[in-house]
Amino acid sequence: MALSQRLEFRQSQSLVMTPQLMQAIKLLQLSNLDLTTFVEEELERNPLLERANDEAPGEAPAEAGQFSDHDGDDSGNQGADDGFGGSGNAFEPGQEEWMSKDLGTRAEIEQTLDTGLDNVFSEEPAEAAARNAQDVAPTTYTEWGGGASGDEDYNLEAFVAAEMTLGDHLAEQLSVAFAGPAQRMIGQYLIDLVDEAGYLPPDLGQAAERLGATQADVEGVLAVLQKFDPPGVCARNLSECLAIQLRELDRYDPAMQALVEHLDLLAKRDIAALRKLCGVDDEDIGDMIGEIRRLNPKPGMKFGSARLQTMVPDVYVRPGPDGGWHVELNSDTLPRVLVNQTYYSELSKKKGKDGDKSYFTDALQNATWLVRALDQRARTILKVATEIVRQQDGFFTHGVAHLRPLNLKAVADAIQMHESTVSRVTANKYMATNRGTFELKYFFTASIASADGGEAHSAEAVRHHIKQLIDSEAPSAILSDDTIVERLRASGIDIARRTVAKYREAMRIPSSVQRRRDKQSALGNILSTAMSDRSRNTEPA
Repeated sequence: MALSQRLEFRQSQSLVMTPQLMQAIKLLQLSNLDLTTFVEEELERNPLLERANDEAPGEAPAEAGQFSDHDGDDSGNQGADDGFGGSGNAFEPGQEEWMSKDLGTRAEIEQTLDTGLDNVFSEEPAEAAARNAQDVAPTTYTEWGGGASGDEDYNLEAFVAAEMTLGDHLAEQLSVAFAGPAQRMIGQYLIDLVDEAGYLPPDLGQAAERLGATQADVEGVLAVLQKFDPPGVCARNLSECLAIQLRELDRYDPAMQALVEHLDLLAKRDIAALRKLCGVDDEDIGDMIGEIRRLNPKPGMKFGSARLQTMVPDVYVRPGPDGGWHVELNSDTLPRVLVNQTYYSELSKKKGKDGDKSYFTDALQNATWLVRALDQRARTILKVATEIVRQQDGFFTHGVAHLRPLNLKAVADAIQMHESTVSRVTANKYMATNRGTFELKYFFTASIASADGGEAHSAEAVRHHIKQLIDSEAPSAILSDDTIVERLRASGIDIARRTVAKYREAMRIPSSVQRRRDKQSALGNILSTAMSDRSRNTEPA
């Protein structure tokens, strides 16, 4: 077979992941908070990007230009325009000459004007009072510059004290409790391990190894830390936290100790087993459980912790005048940035190095692409949200029971986009509706077949139906998972028992046995309260 060389032309299509395309994909899946952070970084990095409400770089305000006095050395072209109403100077002809002339002493000026200066330049009462006030020493904190310079720049945060954290509160007590540096070091190390709820890790064995101390030293410091305020802090588990608080109240007797050591039985409402372990009667076990409920299981939460960012919706859905739904973007979450073409034109006219021109050209390209990507992102979010509202019209009109099964492919086919694009759009985006604020992914639910062969039901609607059945059950007729399956099938929903159990556990609803104990216990408390009230009312006056 002979080998030969030849030239061929072939035409093919391929998707190339350019940096701009990767940036657009990244912007599409960012939340509004992450997007704001990204845009702020780009504004600092790119000189050709500016906010929509900012002035263009290099352009002075009109008011400042009217009163600015340009030096000839700075402008380089001060000529006939200066002094004749040009942009470089606002003085009238001969004004600079008059101002630079020496007018002499006060006596010479008064002799020239044939009157006193007080008669010519008399001050108004308000001006005189203001001048006298300037000569008085400042008496307030804001006048010294520590607060604000004016009403418009008044900064209330300058007067707000820093929020006390749990670590700071414990560190203050540590400096008083221990005098030795070794004990203070161990105590500070343990304080740094305390979480926001006030708990330490269960295992402190590594603390002794890292600090080079004995386990007895660490336990001794820990015993002192557990006496700090607030009561219950520096505990390693819930039982220890409650025990510390009960010791503080002098209520940690053997019966209460047995109750604290068997909190799992209290969670299951197994009152009979608790009464047997504690060796008390029904009245005493009720009082002990009441004392436990009055304790604080998270003593550290009363101190300052990390601030939670309020969730801001990206899309608003409002009822329309024609009976439909009006979908609009939240303009407050959309960054407003522009490309300063004027600044780029001024820079391109100046002679500079080739590297400078290449830098500004790349900056212009990146800025233009970012503005287009932000616009495309907003349009895509609006398009996907509008299709979701159209598909889930029953939910917005009647509620969660009418939520339809929906997947990414159905929305992608309707708006002629790829499923991955719809998935990125619905990530970390929220929609404010007449029924609350939901994540866009909330409207995508799996389908559950109908028992009579009709239209399928969404998983969220089935969960809502299960919750309604359990909430309406009577204490004497608790519904088991099998009974719930039978009732759902009677309603036209074909579902398995394990699916009902999975949905129930996902909604944090206990089992039928646990619900029976809880409701019987609640019913017993109500009956005992009613009996005590009746006996109190029947007592003779």
